[in-house]
Amino acid sequence: MKKSFHFIILLFILTNAVSAQDPSFSQFFASPLTLNPALTGKFNGDLRVAGNYRNQWPDVNKAYITSTVSVDLPIFQGSLPEDDRWGIGMMAMTDKTANGILTSNYIALSTAYHKAIDENGMHQISVGFQGTYANKTLDGPRLHFLDGLQVDGTWLPSATEPVNLEVVTADYFDMNAGILYNGSFNGSNAVYVGASMYHLNQPRESFLGVDNITVPTRLTLHAGGYFPSESTGQTWYVSALYNRQATASELVFGGALELSAGTDENKPVNVYIGAWARTNNVSDALIPYIGLDYGNFNLGMTYDVNISAFKVASQGHGGLEISLMYIIKKADGNAADKVQCPRF
Repeated sequence: MKKSFHFIILLFILTNAVSAQDPSFSQFFASPLTLNPALTGKFNGDLRVAGNYRNQWPDVNKAYITSTVSVDLPIFQGSLPEDDRWGIGMMAMTDKTANGILTSNYIALSTAYHKAIDENGMHQISVGFQGTYANKTLDGPRLHFLDGLQVDGTWLPSATEPVNLEVVTADYFDMNAGILYNGSFNGSNAVYVGASMYHLNQPRESFLGVDNITVPTRLTLHAGGYFPSESTGQTWYVSALYNRQATASELVFGGALELSAGTDENKPVNVYIGAWARTNNVSDALIPYIGLDYGNFNLGMTYDVNISAFKVASQGHGGLEISLMYIIKKADGNAADKVQCPRF
């Protein structure tokens, strides 16, 4: 009975993975190039390196382990109109499903232009584009199908599923695009709202040459801002995300409070405490967050507390996620930095 249950769970995971639903992060705000191509080069500094690691439902056959690393930077800073910015970037991601039975690797190049829309440079519109190469490997011999289950509880190759006889691969090229507004209404606060579309060309992938699967377009809407308090010296950050891809959708919303823990302006130390909530058509979770700024580094950690019916299968273990970002900041600000860029 236990093995049959594990098979059902494994089949559920693989069905979602092979149908090409994209990997996602609870700390979506810390993975800019998987969130919106228009965020390329959208930060206060000269170079940004970001890394993310997520281990979701580890007790369900190591369901999803996702890692990314990205680097982006502004270019032609002395040649563009005042308050404008142009960014380029590159992102690599690997996603292992069901203990690596399905492995997906992605390499993406992106660019975005950030245009000031007022004479003071306090409001900007950004448009970005991204091209991605995807490669997926399915380890067929490790797949278990129901007709391969023997009376003694052992697994044999399925007689009806040729995919379990070999390791098969699929690859495709992809196009993504996004738009973003960010600005400030009093010089101290900041807000943003963005939209992106991934898999615009709806690429097709096939593991056997006859099983063409269309990768469905993913729509992402996101918004947020920060609001400092002069009376307390603290800052509140809020953000929300909505994803829709094929029949799957999710809504994530929440915020964090920034607490200053240092007095050195050259190497600021800030602590962030907050939480987000996620609801979708499969499961939902509460996501406590703790973060730390130290100089040019930002470290974030979340843990998905599963509160859906799926917590029985996951044994109550949700998903650990860690983000690390390093930004080389400018020695002196310029006009393009009048408005702080999106952070959460």
